[in-house]
Amino acid sequence: MLLSCTGAPDTPADQLAREQAFEESMRGTVLDGHFTLVRLDGDSSSTEDGGGTARLRSERYEIEKVVKRSANIWTFHARIQFGDTDVTLPVPVKLTWADDTPVVSVTDLGLPGLGSYTARVLFYGDSYAGTWSGGTHGGSMFGRLERAE
Repeated sequence: MLLSCTGAPDTPADQLAREQAFEESMRGTVLDGHFTLVRLDGDSSSTEDGGGTARLRSERYEIEKVVKRSANIWTFHARIQFGDTDVTLPVPVKLTWADDTPVVSVTDLGLPGLGSYTARVLFYGDSYAGTWSGGTHGGSMFGRLERAE
């Protein structure tokens, strides 16, 4: 059972309102931000470009909509852009709540043409932040939520 900031238990109506607000806030939204890229294969002094420091790289996720499928499974209908990658696909995620903060979790999620990824990303206000890994690489990610033009 979740507790509100007042210490009173959340009701099912509170949770429904929270979920509806999240769904509406994500409709037509762009996650515009950056990610770091570091090697995860034991060579902690190396990054993909041969340096010892993770370099910020741009990422962009255009969210058409998010849809709740079951108790904590949601589908993000998204265009994903980073590096040379530009694909549009539905992405199934586990979405849980840390009080009023939605947290997306995927573990070894296979995405067509992209590979398999693990990530934990939280959304708060007009920001997102998290960690990710895929294959021999991983890092942090963060940015802002903006309305699509």
